[in-house]
Order: sequence, then C-alpha cells, then structure tokens
Amino acid sequence: MTISSRICFITLFISAVILGLNGRASAVDVSHDGRALKIDGERRIIFSGSIHYPRSTTQMWPDLIKKAKEGGLDAIETYIFWNAHEPVRRQYDFSGNLDFIKFIKTVQNEGLYVVLRIGPYVCAEWNYGGFPVWLHNMPGIELRTTNEVFMNEMQNFTTLIVDMVKEEKLFASQGGPIILSQIENEYGNVMQSYGDAGKAYINWCATMAESLNIGVPWIMCQQDDAPQPMINTCNGFYCHDFEPNNANSPKMWTENWLGWFKAWGNKNPSRPAEDVAFGVARFFQTGGTFNNYYMYHGGTNFGRTAGGPYITTTYDYDAPLNEYGSLSQPKYGHLKELHDVLHSIEKILTYGNISTIQYGNSVNATIYSYKGNSSCFFSNQNSTSDARLKYEGVEYIIPAWSVSILPDCKKEAYNTAKVNTQTSVMVKKSDDDGVNNLQWSWRGEELLKTLHFEKGQVSTNHLLDQKVMNDVSDYLWYMTSVDLKHDIVHSHNMSLRVNGTGHVLHVYINGKHVGSKWGAYDTPDGNVYQTKVQFKKGRNQISLLSATVGLKNYGSHFDLVKTGLPGPVEIISTLDDETITKDLSGHRWSYQNGLRGFDKKLFNPTSTISRSNNLPINRSMTWYKATFKAPLGEEPVVADLLGLGKGEAWVNGHSLGRYWPSYLAGSCSDDAKPCDYRGKYSPEKCATGCEEPSQRWYHVPRSFLNEGDNEIVLFEEFGGNPTRVGFRREVVGSVCGTAYENRTMELSCPGRTVSAVRFAGFGDVRGSCGNFRKGSCTSKNDALSILQECVGKERCRVEASEGVFGSTDCEDGIWKRLVVEAICS
Repeated sequence: MTISSRICFITLFISAVILGLNGRASAVDVSHDGRALKIDGERRIIFSGSIHYPRSTTQMWPDLIKKAKEGGLDAIETYIFWNAHEPVRRQYDFSGNLDFIKFIKTVQNEGLYVVLRIGPYVCAEWNYGGFPVWLHNMPGIELRTTNEVFMNEMQNFTTLIVDMVKEEKLFASQGGPIILSQIENEYGNVMQSYGDAGKAYINWCATMAESLNIGVPWIMCQQDDAPQPMINTCNGFYCHDFEPNNANSPKMWTENWLGWFKAWGNKNPSRPAEDVAFGVARFFQTGGTFNNYYMYHGGTNFGRTAGGPYITTTYDYDAPLNEYGSLSQPKYGHLKELHDVLHSIEKILTYGNISTIQYGNSVNATIYSYKGNSSCFFSNQNSTSDARLKYEGVEYIIPAWSVSILPDCKKEAYNTAKVNTQTSVMVKKSDDDGVNNLQWSWRGEELLKTLHFEKGQVSTNHLLDQKVMNDVSDYLWYMTSVDLKHDIVHSHNMSLRVNGTGHVLHVYINGKHVGSKWGAYDTPDGNVYQTKVQFKKGRNQISLLSATVGLKNYGSHFDLVKTGLPGPVEIISTLDDETITKDLSGHRWSYQNGLRGFDKKLFNPTSTISRSNNLPINRSMTWYKATFKAPLGEEPVVADLLGLGKGEAWVNGHSLGRYWPSYLAGSCSDDAKPCDYRGKYSPEKCATGCEEPSQRWYHVPRSFLNEGDNEIVLFEEFGGNPTRVGFRREVVGSVCGTAYENRTMELSCPGRTVSAVRFAGFGDVRGSCGNFRKGSCTSKNDALSILQECVGKERCRVEASEGVFGSTDCEDGIWKRLVVEAICS
C-alpha cells in the first residue's frame, strides 16, 4: 500500500469513527409493534419536542437543541412549511432559517432523533395553515380533497422534500436521524365535511406517501381511520384514553399541548407544570410510549407568518424553552425529572406485563412487571381530594390530580404534583435605567397618489377576495367613485356600510379618513362597518384599505373563507322615513396591492427616512426610523413597543413581525381565583395579563444586531408614540426554590449571583412564588439564616431535611417542603 493510499484509508477510517460517534453512521431499522417504536429491534420510549426552524434563527438552533437534550428529550419534531419554501410556484427558498436540512443536521449533531411532519398542511397557527396562497388561485383547484390539481401540487412538494432529505441521507434507513415522517395533519377533525372524497383523499395520501420509500414509518395524527400501514396518533391536552386503530400500532401522542397560542385581544394562556406532568404520567401509565411536546420551544412568528386571523407575533406557547430560548422554570425542570424517571424503567414499560388495581373514587394502581422487577404508577384523578391507598401492606398518600411513580413499587421517585424545581421569574432589564433616548426620523406613507387616483394594478366590475393578490402584502386598496346629485347630498342623512371579514378596515372618502374598524380572534367571519359620511355633489372617491392580520389556518374548507371586502358596499341615504340603499358592489373597482413605503423598502438599512423635525405623535400611516446600540451582554434582547398602535417593526432589515400593543386583553371576572392545577385544563384556565397589552415585548435575536450602530424601523398604521420605544435584556430577576422533604433544593441565577434571600421556610409553607408565607407548622431552626450561605453564589444546593433545619411540629400526612425566594443580580 502506498503512503497516499494509507493516508486515504486512515482518513476514511477517522471519518467513519466520527460518524459512529454521532450515532448515525449506518442504517437504523425503525419498526413498531403494538407496544412501542422499535429501534434496531429494541422497543423504546421516546420523548420528543416541537421546535420549528423558521420560528427561531440558525444561530439559536444549537443552543435550543442542546437544552432540549439536557431536558431529557430523545427527538426533535418539526413541520415543513410549504408557503415559506415555495412562495411563488416553482420558486423555492431554503436559505437562512428556512434551511431545514441544516436544522436536521444540527439535531443529528446533538445525537437526537427527528420526527419530520411534512404535511404539507401544518395548521400550526401559521399563515394559511402553511399552504401557499397561489394554490387558492389555480384554476379548478379544491384543497385537501380528491382534486387532481391540488394533489399534483401536494405530491410535487412532498416529493421534493423527501428527495432533498434522501440526498443528504437523513432518514434513519440511510443512517440519518429521521425516525418518523407525517403525511397530512389532523384531517380526521374535518374529514366529514368533505364526504366520500375526503375518505378517498386520505387513502390517496397514504398510498402516495408509501410510494416514496423512505424506509421509516409514516404517521397520521387525529386520523382514527388511518389506512395501514399509517400509524394513527393523538393530539390534545390529555391522551391517556386514546387507543390506536390497529393492534400493531403503538400508543403515540404527537401533540401534547404544553400551553396554548395567543391571539390579539386575548390573555396569556398558562398551563401549570403539575398538570402537564400529570397528563404525561397518565399516558405512560396507560401504555403510551411516544410523547411529543407541542411546543418545546414555540419561538416567534417573524414577518407575516402568523395565521389566525389575529394570532400574535409571539408563539411562546408556555413552552419549557420560552420564546427567547431561556429555560421556563419550573416546567422545564419538572418535566426533566419525569423524563429521567421514565427512561430509567424503559425496559419494564415496553416489555413488562401490565396489571391494574381499582381503588374507587378515580384512584388506581398500574403495575408493570418484567423478569422479576416491577414498577408502579399510583394515580388519583380526583380534582379535590387527596387519596390514601394500600399496596403490598404499605400505605401511600397520593395528592389530588396527580400520579406517583415508584420504579421499584416501593419508594416514590416522582409525583406530578410535587415540584422540586425552582421557579424563575424573568424580568426585562435596561442598560440605561429605562431611559429611552432614541433619535427618530420620520416620513408619512404616500397616501395622496392612491386616494386621489383610482387607477390601480387591477380593475374589475365586482369586489375581489384579497387572496386573489396572492397575499404578498397585508394591505389592499379597494377604490371606486360614485356621482351623487345635489338634492340627495344636501337633503339626506348619508352613511357608508361595508361588509368586511373582521380583519382591519380603513375608510377614506374624497381623500379624508372617516373611520376604521377591526375584529377579534373570536369574531365570526363577516363584520359590518357603518359610519355617517359627508359626500359632495358630483363625483366622490371612495377608498377602502383592507388589512389582513394573518390568514385563517384551521377548519374545514378554511381556504374558502373570504378575506378582504366580500361586500356589499352600500351608501345608505335617509330622509324622514324614507331609506334608499345604493349597492356599489357592481361598480368599477380598482385595486392597489400594498403600500408605497413597502414598495420602496423603507424598512431596509439603506433606505432614507429623512424628516427629523416636529416628530409627529399618534399619527397614522407613518414610518419612523432610529439608531441604537445593542444592549450589553449575551442575554436575549427584546424591543419594548408599549405606546405604539399597530404596524410592523424591523431591526437592520429583519422583520420582528406585526406589533399591536394597543390591543388590550380582556378583563378578568371579579371572582377570579388563583390558578389551581387540579382538574382538566383549558386555554381559559390560569390565564394572566388581564387588561394589559396582548403583546408588549418583541424578540430581537442577537444575530439581527451589529456590534456598532443598529437601526429600527416602524410602520405605524394606527398611530402611536415612538419615543416610548426601548430595548431590554431578558434576565432572571428572582428565583423560588422548592424541595420536598429529603430532596435537595437547588437555586440557580444563570450568569448572575444571589444577592439576597427574601424568604426561607421549612415545613408546611403556603402560597406561591412572590407570595410565600409560613403555614401551620415550621422547623425549629431559622431557615432564613441558614439560607444566607447562598448569597454571592450563582448556584446553591441545600438538603430539605430535619437534619439541616431541625424538627417540625407538623402532623402526619402533611408534606413538608423547603421553600426559598432569592433575588438575582
């Protein structure tokens, strides 16, 4: 062998070793039976988490995935977003944070599996459910049914994605990380409205998917009649009662909703960690072996990607990793402990025999037995009362709405209601003590040319659905004119009535703004706006600006829901008891797509917004621009847009998304009670942020920022005060540590230190973080004095025991815990 040959051989050998260390060097056999997914013939329990690549940045991906792995996940799940990748038919974009191949490889490098949900319908509170709007405008098309035009387009895109993945050898059958793939999405929820064609369509989807020969199983979520070999799966807040439609399909939970999405005008949904853990433990108690959290990191709807309508820019979803990528505690830590316990008994859960004991009053025990070893789940589904049960002569107390897991059926290792993880209170910190001193320049949107000239890009003799313009802008002008006689104008009370779709409408008569109206997330489709107007004799110009706030993304035939101004548009003339209605819907209408400032790309750093004198406040249709320095440090950065109305914001040309801080959340009822995790969760339960802006803070990824000067540009649609805009860092402001007796409490101020301990108690401590108080019994020793040893440290660990804090006078049956509240600085 020559020297060069030896070098080549050694290089190949080293490459093979490196691939082997990544765990994906050779083909992996992924199969399943009725108990679990099987990786190379071995049954596995899989914890997966949803992280959508376009809702973060490429620079954030490694940290997000690393934290997910440290949180006990085995896999990352993501959709593929068709409209992001093919905004124009046969013109593709896989750059930047749309590079899903790079995302998958980033997951692979961390040693995790991937669940690829191709769809290509995604729902996901994403604009138009992930479908490109040009689909809607193809002649003869019907979406999500046995329509040849649609099926050809769907197959073309699905095949494109599969071929891209195959080329990079990313399916497990090729040695890659992808162990599952999904076709369609939650079609079973709406299939009935499509009749027989719906059933035929889902069969076609299965056949088409199988023909792609990817070498790993396909799944269909929320599809009870999924044809074989598709695996049907469950989505929801709870899935313990779900049963697959085939004895050879494992019990899989593809969307465990960790929270809920947020809409403009709605409060902050928040799902307690105790309830999430309860749902997961019940699922595994009842035979589940695959759990995917939706979302594990929700992220941000940058640009115009939010759906709805009226879905906010934030997609935090109360996830374990918050919108900015920070740990959301205690949810992250409480679930990590659950993952560790369940992973420790993986073999027993996937191979063991199962038996159940019913104790009555919604209390039961499930025992898994395998090769002489047993693991137990003790479940109390009662939402008000703790339960006592006796197993093998030992009595156990199970809190209401909780599950205890005993890996050896003797000692409790985990209870879903007993949180032993700190709560982190995040705050927004300013480098300048909250002083906003940005110097703004401005210019008005060029409205006059549009308002005084009817000639647009398109003209018709009827009102168009706004989707006809392929959704390249939120904004579409509808313009027409009407001639009115002198006697009607001066002798009648006149008004204009417009039937819109509930997004946003601005009405201009003869160049003057006369009113605006908008709807809400729960507003039924169709929204009538009527206002008195002053017309003039002769020709009158009517200009209606329709603004979308994300296209509908869910429901049967959601693609057919009208957008914009479906009409009629009417002039109402009243004199005494006589009313005359003039319908303008059949008039000659001219359409102008978008606004001139967008056409001129005023949001780009190279653009000029020159006027700096007489800065207008509360002026609608105005562009603002300012220069700023990036906040110090490495913590996540947010823009505080309180004081603005509605519009869109950019930093250095990157869209932060739509903003609407003037839209306040609804009020809370007078009898609102503190959040109680016990009992079934719904998005209305445990909501916060009453009568506050639906969204005040907007994520500015560090990768958007320069070391020197940075530029922020605002397009203010409603009118607001830009001088209140500022930038903050998200940091941990305070932490509350909790540990039940004989567990270790850990406090952590990431990147900071404990500067003070506000409260410490061991015993029957009451209240919640920020409002703790001593209960009916407490320890002999002063817990607050003992915890002073934590001051000055970034991390502090203390055992919660009577050996440290002294005996208590607590009665039997009271769970003693150590609780500490500390300040980070």
